[in-house]
Amino acid sequence: MSNHSSTTVNTGQSSTSDAPRPKVQYHEIDEASDGQRIDNFLLKTLKGVPKSMIYRLLRKGEIRVNKKRIKPEYRLQLEDIVRIAPIRMPDNPEKVSPQLKKVASLEQQIIFEDDCLIVINKPSGMAVHGGSGLSFGLIEALRALRPTAKMLELVHRLDRDTSGCLVVAKKRSTLRNLHEQLRHKKVQKFYHALVKGHWSTKLTRVTEGLKKNELKSGERVVVVDNQQGKESETRYKVLTHYIGATLVRAFPVTGRTHQIRVHCQVKGHPIACDNKYGAEDFSATMQSLGLKRLFLHAASIEFNHPKDDQRVKFEAPYDPQLTAALKKLDVKTF
Repeated sequence: MSNHSSTTVNTGQSSTSDAPRPKVQYHEIDEASDGQRIDNFLLKTLKGVPKSMIYRLLRKGEIRVNKKRIKPEYRLQLEDIVRIAPIRMPDNPEKVSPQLKKVASLEQQIIFEDDCLIVINKPSGMAVHGGSGLSFGLIEALRALRPTAKMLELVHRLDRDTSGCLVVAKKRSTLRNLHEQLRHKKVQKFYHALVKGHWSTKLTRVTEGLKKNELKSGERVVVVDNQQGKESETRYKVLTHYIGATLVRAFPVTGRTHQIRVHCQVKGHPIACDNKYGAEDFSATMQSLGLKRLFLHAASIEFNHPKDDQRVKFEAPYDPQLTAALKKLDVKTF
């Protein structure tokens, strides 16, 4: 058997009908997939198969590694044999066209690229990956732009409405290295947020605990809960005071869901145009100035380059909407 994760060996009889009967698939894991979680491997391999179905197949033992049942968090190892029971794949899994305007425009958003990684200025409004009714996200779009790339995987995530620096690994070793740096807090991510009111220069640290809640509608929100919530910390620095607003720099020490947004809200300074945690009056004022998106931007990211361990820093410029909104505000003079 050849040593490639993309190599499949099909067994089984073909159906007499026009549509061939699904067959057993075997995949032998190579270096590109070494260390990857089985659920993520399957999502990429079984394109078009719903995530819920993949987890169900894993639970039922329809997908095995080296003939054994495994859990979704199992990490694949070199030369593992993944057996996938016969499943009916979608007839025409939707492919992302690199000609699509939204996809093609991403080429101009690439800040840096080498043989290890890509740093891209993610646009606001684009999810990092497809799912939940979205046919594709940034990672699928990048794969369409780089069809010969052996692998492209997200190193970390950004909320759909947040723009800015996002790192994508082109090698499994790069992904492992950067995940290790994230765990040991060697990666520094700085965000810029335009918030309501006058943020005091003395308010430099917010440490409220955060807890995920699900509303009856099914929408997920994060609330402050110092008893049951997860320990969280964001450090802040005032960049510019405007009349009625402040531009702050936020450094999330921990990486909780919606952390910066909720920490701004709990201190009485919600972020402009935040549809979950914002203030209607402030968002309406900002919308009247032409701001139609959340003013939260991952302005820079810093880490040790996996190739030579040299410290590198990348910065993402504001999009025209953020720049235009700031120009319309009056700077506060003391």
